[in-house]
Amino acid sequence: MKKKTKLGEWLSVQVAKNPGGVILGTILLFNIVFFICSALVISWLAPESVKYRGFWDSIFYTISMILDAGCIQLVIEDVGKASVAAIIVCLCIVIIGTITFTGAVIGYITNYISNFIGSANTGSRRLYITGHTVILNWNSRASEIVNDLLYSENPEKVVILVPHGKAEVERDLEERILDTMEKERNQLVAETAGMSRFAAFRYIRRNMLKNRLTVIVWEGDTFSTKKLNDISIKQAKAVIVLGKENFLNDKCMGETQKEKGKGDTDLVKTLIQVAELTGAEDSADNQKIIVEVEEDWTYNLVSRIIAHKEKEGKCNIVPVTVNQILGQILAQFCIMPELNSVYVELFSNKGAAFYSMPSNVFVEPDRAVAEYMQNHRHAIPLTCMGVDKREEFYYIADSHKSMSIVSDRQPEPYHVKVNNDYWLKKRNIVILGHNSKNRDIMKGFDVFRAEWNFRDPKLIEKYGSKEILNIVVIDDEENLEKLNYYEGCPYINQIVKADVYDRDTITDTINRFVDANEEDTSILILSDDMVSRDELDANALTYLIYVQDIIADKKSADPKFDPEKVDVVVEIIDPKNYDIVSSYSVNNIVISNRYISRMITQISAKEAIYDLYCDILTYDEGGYESKELYVKEVKDFFLEVPGPCSAEQLIRAVYDATPPVNKAVVLGYVKKGGKVQIFSGDQAQIHVEPRAEDKLIIFSNH
Repeated sequence: MKKKTKLGEWLSVQVAKNPGGVILGTILLFNIVFFICSALVISWLAPESVKYRGFWDSIFYTISMILDAGCIQLVIEDVGKASVAAIIVCLCIVIIGTITFTGAVIGYITNYISNFIGSANTGSRRLYITGHTVILNWNSRASEIVNDLLYSENPEKVVILVPHGKAEVERDLEERILDTMEKERNQLVAETAGMSRFAAFRYIRRNMLKNRLTVIVWEGDTFSTKKLNDISIKQAKAVIVLGKENFLNDKCMGETQKEKGKGDTDLVKTLIQVAELTGAEDSADNQKIIVEVEEDWTYNLVSRIIAHKEKEGKCNIVPVTVNQILGQILAQFCIMPELNSVYVELFSNKGAAFYSMPSNVFVEPDRAVAEYMQNHRHAIPLTCMGVDKREEFYYIADSHKSMSIVSDRQPEPYHVKVNNDYWLKKRNIVILGHNSKNRDIMKGFDVFRAEWNFRDPKLIEKYGSKEILNIVVIDDEENLEKLNYYEGCPYINQIVKADVYDRDTITDTINRFVDANEEDTSILILSDDMVSRDELDANALTYLIYVQDIIADKKSADPKFDPEKVDVVVEIIDPKNYDIVSSYSVNNIVISNRYISRMITQISAKEAIYDLYCDILTYDEGGYESKELYVKEVKDFFLEVPGPCSAEQLIRAVYDATPPVNKAVVLGYVKKGGKVQIFSGDQAQIHVEPRAEDKLIIFSNH
């Protein structure tokens, strides 16, 4: 075998490493040789020309003819010999030069530009960016995370890294964001009814939602160190690591179903790499790492990663337990359906929201709240909590700036009489269907009972039991067997085996349950998340039709029947089905994925908010240690229904009237019919006229 020369070896290596550079070098070298040879021929044809000045003029003639063929005539005149040979030589130079120089160079540059655009689209080049939010992986909650950033006070930059499906992700985002912009605009247009055209134009322009989002989507392995460095993960302000999809794909139904619940290994690998990079000395300080966790196996590993990799002041890792949080939320909605509308606003960047502010001095929570109320009326103080060796002060406001607005004007004196013996009434609940959160919903009921089960002998005598919950479950036999027929849940008084096609069994059971109970009934319709994408929410929509038929039949049979006696809480997974459900006039539509998305968005901006979420979503077991959000009827919460007042007066009066062991902060109220009013903005300008049938939104520990 013939041994290659050093030059041949070097050339072979360069072709393998940088083929584009070798091609460009070859083109340039060939054209240099061509220019020299052409110049020598022209010099030989015109040795005695008057205008001709020698070899360098020949080079100039060659380039001129290649760039502009019309220069041939001028060249012939300069060389002084319009012979056939000179003309043929000039034509050959033009033709060969056009192909080897103009065509080759333009082709190379065009190809380079095309490759540059292609590599930019796929994320092959490094991205130089700081202060951005990174989203790793994509699932049905991801678009809501990005969408809620539209309402951020500041312009936002988002970089999304997905293993595949870049075009689909971009399409999903575009559709979601455009839909939000259109809905916001339509709402503003509706609010301008009755205004002059000029006033309406100014109002819409002043309040119009502005898309200040910069979103970049790249493809690549989310646990690749190179890819993570390429998206400047060390300089991001927050990194959101999403779990694998929570519903099945049609093409891999069986395989995915076997894997579901066995842990998310890709998420674990990604988190390890993210923690390593964000914990490095050259990374930005106080980066927030939010990671979704759906089951125990992954949570245990994530907890170990936090113990080993989290670095104070560098990377702060927050695990968001998806099923546990959604289970707690759905349990609360069964008990107090109006909380759905309250959380929709407070868990979002739109309108009133939760905020936190660090405090260097430890102050008793109730004292801090009382002192803040004395000279602030643009934000509602909630509590103080210790978070990572520091104190955080939590409040509700339209923006972070509202927290600092001071008012020395004191409101007119206003007093209320609070019922200190207040207790929630018996809760009657029907649960229709199932999903992966059933066990977590039951855990939510368990802790609620520990705090609110009847203890007063009069209440026990009235209801015939100390049990505050009265639940009926309607589900198919297969899922009931998986859940062991809810063994260990004494508050479930009836279990009915019926699938979605057993209409008569379902409607008869619900009818008898509603008629047998004087108090309101909550019907929780669960959407199965263990089905294919095409079947998402199908069963929930079918159950909804059954329930709406029941309510319509009761209203038809008895005109005095109050439809609000039945609170329907419908869980849907795909936000695209929202309009279908809302067409049935259901107030409490729970887009479960949207809650997690909005919580993640808020945590990515304000890490300490997560501790508040954990506090308000969990009832106390055997004591009144933490505070939660409650919806309490005016006629039961007060000994006397208060008169007209401002929101500022009501907030201060209720806080002063409640005992030290159970200080209550009023956040707003729910009018009969379901309309929710959160006291955001200037509380002195919000008129409140409580009625006996209205309900207060209260933050208290009982």
